[in-house]
Amino acid sequence: MQRCVNVIGVGMSPFSSAALSPDTVALIGHTARQALVDAGVPASSLGAVYAAADGPDAAALQPGLEPIGVGQVPLRRVGQGSDLFSEACQAIAQGQVESILVLGVQSAPTVLADLSGRLERLGSTAREYMARYQARRETFAMIAVKARQHAALNPLAAFQQPLSLDQVLGARMLAEPLTQPQFAWPAAGAAALVLCSSEFASRFCNGPVIRTLAQACVSPVQIAGASLGSTFADVGYDTHVAAARELYEQAGRGPQEVEVCEVHDGSTLDELLLYEALGFCLEGGAEKLVEEGDNTYGGNLVVNPSGGLLSLGQAQSLSALAQCIELTRQLRGSAGRRQVANAGIALQHHVGATGTVITTLYQRS
Repeated sequence: MQRCVNVIGVGMSPFSSAALSPDTVALIGHTARQALVDAGVPASSLGAVYAAADGPDAAALQPGLEPIGVGQVPLRRVGQGSDLFSEACQAIAQGQVESILVLGVQSAPTVLADLSGRLERLGSTAREYMARYQARRETFAMIAVKARQHAALNPLAAFQQPLSLDQVLGARMLAEPLTQPQFAWPAAGAAALVLCSSEFASRFCNGPVIRTLAQACVSPVQIAGASLGSTFADVGYDTHVAAARELYEQAGRGPQEVEVCEVHDGSTLDELLLYEALGFCLEGGAEKLVEEGDNTYGGNLVVNPSGGLLSLGQAQSLSALAQCIELTRQLRGSAGRRQVANAGIALQHHVGATGTVITTLYQRS
């Protein structure tokens, strides 16, 4: 039987659409120290450090960690933040280690690969969705408006300026019917978590403990040839459906029990389709969900209270960690003006570089 994985400490810098301070070493140390102080555990108690960083950022890891007392802890580098998070969870669940400091750093925004091809696929799928369900372009734009409304309450978001519906619709068209504010753009930042087993938490932790109820990782290869009833193949819809089904089955919970979630909103189309793929409404029902405000405060579910990737910005090394941090704060009741009332069950959804979908369900112990 696998052990329970717990989140006991979090730390994060502001996200930025521009390069951060050139002192990456100090940024790493400050963010990691935030997570350790939040957890209330000594650096000497850590069993491992898992880190996602590339190029010069990778070279700064060891000197950044040494001043806070974890320079001698075994360091493992993982390519992407989503892989980093799931691998760290698995290491604890399988009994390989008791506690892990998980760190992601990206000191400069990374250019998105194959941007023109991605835009073409998203635009084509959005038009297909509109034709199939007689959806309006305004519905997609409303998701961008909602994202900025949430981000206005988040001082760590890269894009906090509120946008009206007319501003979103009137912005530069990138992939009909999707305009520039309807896409997540590259950002920089740093984030850190302390994950541990329940045994470790009982020995060292006096603060609130957030536990993972279940985690599912599904790659496109796993469902190749399988038909789950979707034709939105260009955006990996079936993979999202499979990851959601596996997650709920593992946890013995249903989507109706989720009160707050952070999803991989690479675009407003992605978020709209995820409402359906994750079971928050029936297929074709996302427009009604958006129009009735059931994806924000006052509705049945708050989606991306942080502002999501649309407003935080997209940073491959740490976006998954940022999602976990937001949900941890929500379940602790410490999210300030973004707090979702009585949040008890939270869902995280993230997509890795290879298209693998990682879904995680959390609950406060």
